[in-house]
Amino acid sequence: MTFVIRKVLVRNVLFFNLVIVSLLFSKDNFVSVKGKNFYIGDEKYFYLGVNMWYGVNLGSETEYGNRKRLLRELDHLRSLGINNLRIMGASEGAQFNTVRPSIQPMLGQYDENVLIGLDFLLDEMSRRNMYAVIFLNNYWVWSGGMSQYVSWITDKPVPNPFKEEYSWDEFMEFSARFYSIDEAQKYYRNYIEMLLNRKNTINGKLYREDPTIMAWQLANEPRPRKGKFGLKNFEIFKQWIFETAAYIKSIDPDHLVSIGNEGLAGCMESEELYLDIHNSKDIDYMTFHLWVLNWGWFDPQNPEATYFEAEEKAVKYIQQHIDYAEQLGKPTVLEEFGFPRDGHSYSPFASTVYRNHYYQMVFETIYQNSIQGGPLVASNFWIWAGEGKPISEDHIWRLGDPYTGDPPQEPQGRNSIFNTDSTTLGIIKEYSNKMNNI
Repeated sequence: MTFVIRKVLVRNVLFFNLVIVSLLFSKDNFVSVKGKNFYIGDEKYFYLGVNMWYGVNLGSETEYGNRKRLLRELDHLRSLGINNLRIMGASEGAQFNTVRPSIQPMLGQYDENVLIGLDFLLDEMSRRNMYAVIFLNNYWVWSGGMSQYVSWITDKPVPNPFKEEYSWDEFMEFSARFYSIDEAQKYYRNYIEMLLNRKNTINGKLYREDPTIMAWQLANEPRPRKGKFGLKNFEIFKQWIFETAAYIKSIDPDHLVSIGNEGLAGCMESEELYLDIHNSKDIDYMTFHLWVLNWGWFDPQNPEATYFEAEEKAVKYIQQHIDYAEQLGKPTVLEEFGFPRDGHSYSPFASTVYRNHYYQMVFETIYQNSIQGGPLVASNFWIWAGEGKPISEDHIWRLGDPYTGDPPQEPQGRNSIFNTDSTTLGIIKEYSNKMNNI
């Protein structure tokens, strides 16, 4: 009798565990796309999210990790109503002014201690009902990315544009060689296969089965190149996007896939190219970025003369990409936009009058489009610094300094949203709640 009771109890426990696992991995918990909207189950999903690429480094088991800070940052973001983070899922090498420690310090060799940081981040996000958009490469130098792969394969130095001997044109041409180098693609795909099949060391979930991940993103801001060479590269650029997206889907059909593209600015202003690269069954939604400072639309040293024209250009740019999404019938996300502090100061104590005005305008534009049934249904502002503050007078990031969100090659504090920016945080909380309550 005792044996029978024990057998029944064991069977019931096993059944209960199977139910829990099936609920945990239910596809109803994954973010999906239907028409011009995101869904979680049967509910539409609108969000005001944030970029926090360095979460993997904070969560890492290295001397530069800081899990206690990471937990505080996640809790603070959640208190603001934010439940979507765009994060870095790949970093390469150890070049001048790049992210360190990196996940792939040498070609084909992965630092398990840093990958555990991604495990930890995703597990803690799942506990807070947060979703991750994970980019798997980078066109720019700050995380290694495409230029590092090219350097490894060709045995040529990265023409880092932040060194005096190199120009931006040289760097962009070098980075874009990545698309056509078969050996680079092989190692990039090896990394993708490893990560998608990785088992989280904390909760045991396979990444490809983890609904905490909203989407895999091919890269951060991939571009075809620049100038006449870029025009010649359109076809190889499109081919790389289509083939990589299909490869990801062949391993992981349950997660969304997006490109990480900037929009017209990342397509040499070609509407045709932008529409073509997003017109694929394997690309689930569209993206665009907006940089009024970087693109020369706004001068923070002369705001009175430049702000309102910059705002007009920003609104036009947003509307253009709403129209493109309408054409393809897909949702779109403004997944990067930022704005400097008044006077282009990097100090946490500087005012943010113009930034606040700009953020409110952007968030209101997105909110209005969302409630009217438009395709612009989400955003991720750039960038969350939280507790991280610049500590050097020259504002240059050095290994061991706090992460402020600004990439290592940029002045620390340029686009950072600090946890002390009460007025900006008030705007973020107001609009995140509006988006959550649509």
